[in-house]
Amino acid sequence: MKKVLYIEDNEQNLYLVRFILEKHGYEVLSALDGREGIDLAAAVKPDLILLDIQLPLMDGYSVARQLRANADLASIPIVAVTSYAMAGDRDKALAAGCNGYIEKPINPDTFMQQVESHL
Repeated sequence: MKKVLYIEDNEQNLYLVRFILEKHGYEVLSALDGREGIDLAAAVKPDLILLDIQLPLMDGYSVARQLRANADLASIPIVAVTSYAMAGDRDKALAAGCNGYIEKPINPDTFMQQVESHL
């Protein structure tokens, strides 16, 4: 069973993504802020990290950069899942170390295809 870590502070978004991923056979771990997410990633080495950009304490860009700086975690795919949808936001997420970008609100019909393209 593949493990997905979702770093997200919004309970509704977390619930929806967890529901969809678990329905498709994934184990979902969650962290409510960037620091907790980095620590959990180091402890469990997930197969994929889904990362909100608007987080308390430290934004998702900083989280992605710290994950990429850790040699044990650098190869884990990171996908930004964010409501930041302005011109340049995707490029900013990719420049910070994300492998992909999914806009919120997520589309349940295409979400799994988007996620699985990074696994």
